[in-house]
Amino acid sequence: APATPTPKPETPNAKPQAVAAAPAVRRLARAQGVDIHQGPATGPSGHNTKDDVKTYAKETLSRGGIPVAGATRVEKMSAVRKATMKHMTHCWTTIPHVTQQDTADITKLELLRKQYAPRAEAAGAKLTMTAIIIKVIASALKQHPKFNCSINAETQEIIFKDYYNIGIAMDTKKGLMVPVSQDGDKTNFSELAQELGALGLKAKEGKLNAEDQRGGTFTFTNLGGIGGTFFTPIINSPEVAILGCGRAYW
Repeated sequence: APATPTPKPETPNAKPQAVAAAPAVRRLARAQGVDIHQGPATGPSGHNTKDDVKTYAKETLSRGGIPVAGATRVEKMSAVRKATMKHMTHCWTTIPHVTQQDTADITKLELLRKQYAPRAEAAGAKLTMTAIIIKVIASALKQHPKFNCSINAETQEIIFKDYYNIGIAMDTKKGLMVPVSQDGDKTNFSELAQELGALGLKAKEGKLNAEDQRGGTFTFTNLGGIGGTFFTPIINSPEVAILGCGRAYW
């Protein structure tokens, strides 16, 4: 019997052999990010099929591979990003998420901000809408204490907090961080402006530490900087609720 030919080993510069595949199959391969030359061909006369492309894409991912659709680069995740990924996955999978969305007329809040802004400026700070909203949140939590608690699933107990520490989600160079404004119900606008200014500066300089992020009872996140209206933020465990605001319009 004739000897079975030994396939030539592939080299990095080897030119891919032509494959038989319909245009729709090639489009699917590009969309899936896989090289159609590397996958199986189980169709008639050695043609690649859509099922071949889907199977190869799944196998590539299951082996830890990354389908390549173009140039790529890889960088290690920072410790903060890895911790955020782990924590957010825990939050999403262990807390039932229900989103209530609505618009709010903030005309009076903006007038209030302008009224107290000079006092904050005299103290070397800028009074932002975030500071005003923190005061609003603290007042609302006093009226609705079930939003200012945490759940102990093991003991099946609800822990109500009689203090109001509001976390503010911030996007930093290191990743998502949530510094906490202490006692939002007891702090005046000028003090809040100074506190938020200091936390914002530390975030910008990458100097936020674990102590800055402890003790939160409720979290506020604001995507107004990138626009948009409604979105669904992930609740920051062990808290039970979160407020997300979009861009303010006048």
